[in-house]
Amino acid sequence: MRYFIKLAYNGTNYHGWQYQPNAPSVQETLNKSLSVVLNSEVNLMGAGRTDTGVHAKEMFAHVDFETLFEIKSLVHKLNSYLPKDIVIYDIIPVHNEAHARFDATKRTYEYHINTFKDVFSQDGSWYYHQELDIDIMNEASKLLFNHTDFQCFSKVNTDVNTFYCTIFEAYWRQESDKLVFTISANRFLRNMVRAIVGTLVYVGLHKITLEDFNSIIVSKNRNEAGFSVPAHGLYLTKIEYDYL
Repeated sequence: MRYFIKLAYNGTNYHGWQYQPNAPSVQETLNKSLSVVLNSEVNLMGAGRTDTGVHAKEMFAHVDFETLFEIKSLVHKLNSYLPKDIVIYDIIPVHNEAHARFDATKRTYEYHINTFKDVFSQDGSWYYHQELDIDIMNEASKLLFNHTDFQCFSKVNTDVNTFYCTIFEAYWRQESDKLVFTISANRFLRNMVRAIVGTLVYVGLHKITLEDFNSIIVSKNRNEAGFSVPAHGLYLTKIEYDYL
């Protein structure tokens, strides 16, 4: 029977979600823990990949179990066995054709910037002391809705067949000394959110105009866009499915 596993992780100590041959990953850590607890080899399929150092407040993965088990008991056992930076929230029975990656209809990310040095959030937020114009950054964010090809914000060497994405929301908000960027889309390209944020930072510094920002998207050229902001400020916050 197929199950979805709902989880979260602090990505600081991992080289992303996906298995890496010579570096720790969230997928590998979960596979090993499940295999030990269930006494059977397990291989999870995640809803997507996160880069090294990126966090997930909500992630889904699917797995097939032949053995019957009590869900609450298994969740407790797994959380007792897993390291402190990974947590299982729930294990959900789904139909046998359900797919954590391909069935996701919407994904949401947040990027956190601290405008004042906070010693308690250094691993989860990027400290950037220069003043940013959040109003013009929100104006630039609205321009994203006018486009579907975001090749300019994608890593150059990537194995995707298309650079098309549908963005549902993109906006900045201020919370005391923190700026938070929220963006939702049906899919994301590798490094896309961090490149968008880096380019919007240039807008907020008035280094580029709204017209420049739009032209960058039209160019489809990664070299035209801004820098990629550090990974530790990025969070995958929500994944949506029609049947969950």
